[in-house]
Amino acid sequence: MQVRSALDVYLQLGETITLGRHVFTAGEIKEFAAKYDPQAFHTDEAAAKTSVFGGLCASGWHTCALWMRYNLENRERTVSEWSGPGPQPEFGPSPGFSDLKWLKPVYAGDAITFRRTALSHRPLASRPGWHVLSIRADALNGDGHTVLEMTNAALFQMK
Repeated sequence: MQVRSALDVYLQLGETITLGRHVFTAGEIKEFAAKYDPQAFHTDEAAAKTSVFGGLCASGWHTCALWMRYNLENRERTVSEWSGPGPQPEFGPSPGFSDLKWLKPVYAGDAITFRRTALSHRPLASRPGWHVLSIRADALNGDGHTVLEMTNAALFQMK
């Protein structure tokens, strides 16, 4: 039997955590797209009907942004509830992500569930005391199909 460190328990390595659920509305899809991704299938319901998607759908960047929001809300709760053992972690920025895939469109009215799985962590050689946490991120539609997946990283240190 493998013994997990307090840090591994805190980071919930290997456990898939549900971050939250969001219902995408036509209004918010169009509002986000007008600012950040103004393609017709995100901004115009009539044009979207004749597009490859067959209906108004959210920008993939919109889906990513909401994953991040739910991830940060969950992280803030987890940090505020930390009772040890050991010091409370401090999270820093992300050094990046890889393997981003938008596997299915997110349509107006879709309820999307956002999740994360902490995969591993390692010390950061260039910054003593800091670690890199590797995370698998995903989002599922109401039918259980994956609509978004990516691998990302976050920096953290133990205070």
